[in-house]
Amino acid sequence: MIFLEDDPRVQFGALLSLSIDFRDFNFHIKGIVLWIKVALWLVAGPRLQLPTRTPVRIVCLFVYTNLVLACNPPPSFPASFSLYLYTCVCVCNSVFFFFLTLLKISQGKKKEVKKETGLGLSAKKDENFGEWYSEVVVSGELIEYYDISGCYILRPWTMSIWEIMQAFFDAEIKQMKIKNCYFPLFVSPGVLQKEKDHIEGFAPEATHSSRRTKESSYHKATVAWVTKSGQSDLEVPIAIRPTSETVMYPYYSKWIRGHRDLPLKLNQWCNVVRWEFSNPTPFIRSREFLWQEGHTAFATKEEADKEVLEILELYSRIYEEYLAVPVIKGKKSEHEKFAGGLYTTSVEAFIPNTGRGIQGATSHCLGQNFAKMFEINFENDKGEKAMVWQNSWAYSTRTIGVMVMVHGDDKGLVLPPKVAAIQVIVIPVPYKDADTKGIYDACDATVETLTKAGVRAEADFRDNYSPGWKYSHWEMKGVPLRIEIGPKDLANEQVRAVRRDNSAKSDLSMASLVEHVKDMLTSIQHSLFDVAKQKRDACIQVVKTWDEFVEALSHKKMILAPWCDEEEVEKDVKARTKGEIGAAKTLCSPFEQPALDEGKHLLFLVHCVLPRANQPRSGPTGGEVTDYQFDCLLSFVCNFCMSWIDNLGLTSGFSDWSTH
Repeated sequence: MIFLEDDPRVQFGALLSLSIDFRDFNFHIKGIVLWIKVALWLVAGPRLQLPTRTPVRIVCLFVYTNLVLACNPPPSFPASFSLYLYTCVCVCNSVFFFFLTLLKISQGKKKEVKKETGLGLSAKKDENFGEWYSEVVVSGELIEYYDISGCYILRPWTMSIWEIMQAFFDAEIKQMKIKNCYFPLFVSPGVLQKEKDHIEGFAPEATHSSRRTKESSYHKATVAWVTKSGQSDLEVPIAIRPTSETVMYPYYSKWIRGHRDLPLKLNQWCNVVRWEFSNPTPFIRSREFLWQEGHTAFATKEEADKEVLEILELYSRIYEEYLAVPVIKGKKSEHEKFAGGLYTTSVEAFIPNTGRGIQGATSHCLGQNFAKMFEINFENDKGEKAMVWQNSWAYSTRTIGVMVMVHGDDKGLVLPPKVAAIQVIVIPVPYKDADTKGIYDACDATVETLTKAGVRAEADFRDNYSPGWKYSHWEMKGVPLRIEIGPKDLANEQVRAVRRDNSAKSDLSMASLVEHVKDMLTSIQHSLFDVAKQKRDACIQVVKTWDEFVEALSHKKMILAPWCDEEEVEKDVKARTKGEIGAAKTLCSPFEQPALDEGKHLLFLVHCVLPRANQPRSGPTGGEVTDYQFDCLLSFVCNFCMSWIDNLGLTSGFSDWSTH
């Protein structure tokens, strides 16, 4: 019975058969050894991953124990005891062992499937959001961790989402006569120093290490430098772009001479590098990320102002129409606007599970500050020398992270149909003796019909996985709609459709399949947005007193609070709210302002940010461990009028949006 030695549960079953007569331990030496092993197993068993026994060994052991015990009773066996009764006891013990081992195998197989496929999330979204997020972006095949901290492999599932958003935005800006270009990744130290006010947010240092010198709304980023070529030090270190103002604007000065050269409107799709942090989060905060950045120059401020809002509207459409994420459009505070710019507008998303806001995208009016720095002048139609008015605007792969946080659940990703690479997955469900070929042909025909109608559909014909496994796999990846075709469906000329967002099932006729599927995809898209908006709106609270503010902050609410646009007040509020619950930080001053009984005052969105020490840690098993730090999302800003909240009678200092 050597094959029993490494499995305490099997040993336990054998022990029941071999140690029937406890009075004669001379015969049961092996039984004593087995009892010791079982005792040890009871203590250490939960930590062990026990091997699975094969059915062949079960049968062999079953026969072995019956033959040995029935034909070789122990020496102390009483003569008056019926041999038949003894044999029955042996059989009962062996049967018990048989079913115990079958149960062991069944449990072992289930564990092996989960370990092999990676299906299922160990963390719950409501219980450990950081761990859940780190798991779902990997298990959903969006990213893979790289061996350099803060850098991630964007898998095809991610790139397809990015390309869909890119196709929409690129077509829209081309209608605005904005042209694509590409500028180099590297930046010379000279232009960085020339843009001192701007680059203070990046703290350039021509060394391996660098420091931050100024808090800014968008650029709390440290510039990365190339200092070596092979084994030799570079004579002049080269910076890697954290953004492209300093790369592009020297050439705007060269290209723009007169009013006929305006407007100059360029956009580039590229990557940027920001190396200032030690605790990255996939999509939300990474050292390298993809984005688009637009840089435009106009003859008048009115033209620049108009474009700022047009681009911001496109960003809002990306979030709400494509990602089904509700956002709030507004203006940043003076303290937290783009460093060196005139004003900054943004779209702000909110994560109800954490009570954190996330800056979704920004559209900046740079005014004439950069034109002055880089001498971007032109001769106007009156023959006078003037400086251009400039804008810059960008959105990045952060959008994908926001979508995952808002819609994902404990089963995995939940993708809105508009951005899903596969909108419909078709899965054959053949049973024993079913017409497998007919079912597979029906799946092929279904995919072909849907594809011709413009639906992104695929079939999963892998024969090494069960239908149930495939269901879980595609649920993890967030495919909006699953179609199942089995023998009954084939006979009834129908399919079974299952929605990812609410798991609702319905039978659809093959004759009208395209119409039904398109209606369902539209319904899923709208439902995801409506549910997300309902959850977000439930978290918004208007406050009128300081006590109300503190109470709302402690409940992870997104707060609408009065604002006076004073930087010192902002710092004071942040200091007063800093503690175990975190500090208050503002998002923006919404364009749509609610009316208050006391009068119309400009309100600012405020949310709570946990202190760094309270951030939950997360990361892939065996990989890096990251702090889930919403407080490091640099787009979050904080200011509101504390003095007004403390004393509602103090209305001075408030101004209308038009004066900002």
